[in-house]
Amino acid sequence: MDGAERHARAAAVAAARCVVVKVGSSSLTTRAGGLDPARLDALVDALAARRAAGSDVILVSSGAIAAGLAPLGLARRPRDLATQQAAASVGQVALTHRYANSFGRYGQRVGQVLLTVDEVIRRSRYRNALRTLHRLLDLGVLPIVNENDTVATEEIRFGDNDRLAALVAALVRADLLVLLSDVDALYDGDPRRPDAHRVELVRGPDDLAGIEIGGAGRAGLGTGGMATKVDAARIASGSGVPVVLTGAPLAAAALTGEPVGTFFAAAARRPRQRLFWLAHATTPRGRLHLDAGAVAAVVERRLSLLPAGVHAVEGTFTAGDPVDLVDESGRPVARGLVNYDAAELPRLLGRSTRELAAELGTSYERELIHRDDLVLL
Repeated sequence: MDGAERHARAAAVAAARCVVVKVGSSSLTTRAGGLDPARLDALVDALAARRAAGSDVILVSSGAIAAGLAPLGLARRPRDLATQQAAASVGQVALTHRYANSFGRYGQRVGQVLLTVDEVIRRSRYRNALRTLHRLLDLGVLPIVNENDTVATEEIRFGDNDRLAALVAALVRADLLVLLSDVDALYDGDPRRPDAHRVELVRGPDDLAGIEIGGAGRAGLGTGGMATKVDAARIASGSGVPVVLTGAPLAAAALTGEPVGTFFAAAARRPRQRLFWLAHATTPRGRLHLDAGAVAAVVERRLSLLPAGVHAVEGTFTAGDPVDLVDESGRPVARGLVNYDAAELPRLLGRSTRELAAELGTSYERELIHRDDLVLL
């Protein structure tokens, strides 16, 4: 990164009016599983200073399950979902209470926002989540967001709060996302090796070619590793939000524009929000297998998907659900919101809409997926 790029980075951080910060479990807890008051207070000090400087701040915080281990007498993170959810129930209370007390030192109020994946898959629900977050900010409240571990199932979970943070940053059209980890930056190899070098700047996918990206954090308390953080950074930067990825002890430096960690430059143009959500916030409920002509129509000519171009259906879904469109080799090429239930589709496949309308009625003279509800993958 040259001098001009460092200046541009510092300027982008300084100008950010809305900042989303994500912190992981391993950055907030001890190895025994309890909250570390000193670590949490240090993070709050940095966030409170940024708020005092005039920025809106949203905190996406892991740590609920980890914070619930010690009160429940659990030596390590449980593997079964029910015990994880019980730990989250106990730990979320402790975590939010501790944040409220710590921000209270600065006279700042916090509010808890628990989300499940359904809040961002369903358009009506993510718009409601957006209204809630904006209203909290308007009222001078710092939202603390976490996945609702007490009700989420393994099949519908975000998987890690890094992705959740990226989606929240895109949702509120933030000006900056800061991903805090137990590693101070992205490296071009294992950071424990002396020959590994910090990656200062990622301008786009080509800058990540050949980089070894590791797994879960060293503390063993979180669910995510560097791979999830890089994926989150790609999602956010692709939506037009610049990202700083660094260690939790460097939060204050990152929020004041110092050249710490790894900076992911934002894409020049923000994509349409609805299509961004379709690509990154949804989990496909099924797959439609397209012939070569339909693939060309959808991918190259950006047309709607018609029944005539589909020869097979997988999955159980209802009208309005997201499904993947796959080519003849089974590779997903697009995702869209389907207009029919899975049970309706077999008798429609391979037939023209005119033929279907004549036989079944005019309500069947419509596309399987409209082009406005399609995003290429």
